[in-house]
Amino acid sequence: MKIIEVNEVIEQARFGSYHWLVMSLCALLLVFDGYDLFIYGVVLPVLMDEWNLTPVQAGALGSYALFGMMFGAFVFGPLADRIGRKKGVTLCFTLFSLATFFNGFASSPTEFGVYRFLAGLGCGGLMPNAVALMNEYSPKRSRSTLVAIMFSGYSLGGLLSAAIGIYMLPRFGWQSMFFCAAIPLLLLPLIVWKLPESLAFLMRQGQEDKARAIVQKLAPEMEVSKQTVLTLNEPKKAGVPMLDLLKDGRLLGTLMIWLAFFCCLLMVYALGSWLPKLMANAGYSLGSSLSFLVALNLGGMFGAILGGWLGDRFSLPKVVAWFFLVSAVSITLLGFKSPTLLLYLLIVIAGATTIGTQILLYANAAQFYPLSMRSTGLGWASGVGRLGAIAGPFLGGTLMAANLPLQMNFMAFAVPGVLAMLAFLVFLASLRSSSRLAMNAVAG
Repeated sequence: MKIIEVNEVIEQARFGSYHWLVMSLCALLLVFDGYDLFIYGVVLPVLMDEWNLTPVQAGALGSYALFGMMFGAFVFGPLADRIGRKKGVTLCFTLFSLATFFNGFASSPTEFGVYRFLAGLGCGGLMPNAVALMNEYSPKRSRSTLVAIMFSGYSLGGLLSAAIGIYMLPRFGWQSMFFCAAIPLLLLPLIVWKLPESLAFLMRQGQEDKARAIVQKLAPEMEVSKQTVLTLNEPKKAGVPMLDLLKDGRLLGTLMIWLAFFCCLLMVYALGSWLPKLMANAGYSLGSSLSFLVALNLGGMFGAILGGWLGDRFSLPKVVAWFFLVSAVSITLLGFKSPTLLLYLLIVIAGATTIGTQILLYANAAQFYPLSMRSTGLGWASGVGRLGAIAGPFLGGTLMAANLPLQMNFMAFAVPGVLAMLAFLVFLASLRSSSRLAMNAVAG
């Protein structure tokens, strides 16, 4: 009888076609997720004119989807640990695609907000589950890079929403941007067919044959027969209470991760919602303002991949701390008049160190929590982070209503970057302290 330890196989596997499949499908899901999330910043200038919205009203309207994302992360993260990540991902994808499509029929801000909330539920649930699934299937030596590449689909979705908006808005109106969200549903059968379930979940459910088939695909050189016994070096649990995230030396690390998520998502959604409008107020045309959103998301893709690569070679938490410092500096400089080329460069750097860092935060959290509670940990981190995402549009609307100088708006957006950097320095200190305690325990 042959015994195979599943975690060991995954961590030591060579990157192959099955890893490509998982990464590509998860990235594709996040492209649609990113499109649905950044679409509000694209249509905001048009909606404010059509519905005569004040900046504060516009900020509140932008937060409806983010309230939905908060609840979606809290609900669908832990739920997926119980029903399986594949079911959780499929459910969330269907929900946000349908809700965004129906958003195109909204005739009032209230109706618009309801659909955005429903879309947010799906978007908020999909992110932590896609990250957890990719992290589970990634070889250890390239885990941060693969998760970052997969999550860069989110930035690509934001880029597409801005690029499509440049073409669609003047010709077909804001509604057309939401109708496009129905197109991804055509790929639902492919996702249901090809996206694998969590190996840990299959083993907990006693679906050994399916688990063996996946292990064989991950490591084709191994012989995995029906007589092969699979083991998993993780506690077998059907679900994990939230309080378990704070036990076994994880309290300080969890709290710092939550604070960093809050600050990072505040910056991401403040910039994503208000950058086009701020630039339009500064004298740029709508098309030019949306091109800044394209640059922001291009930076997000670049930052995620670069950060993941650096994280695999150095320390991912150290990379995150440096990225937060750079984000604060670059966002502050956006408020000062610069030549066009330098302005675009600063926006790319800001995108790399805010949107890109958000992606690195998910990778870091996925590595911090054990497999049995990974979706729960990611779901709660994402859910707490959504409070920052909700605050972002509100903050931008309040600053706009106060008619502050452009520099003050961007300086306010930069402050959370400094707080997040400090949070990750504390997180690093907690990791070192935990490592010392573990070494002393072994020595004793």
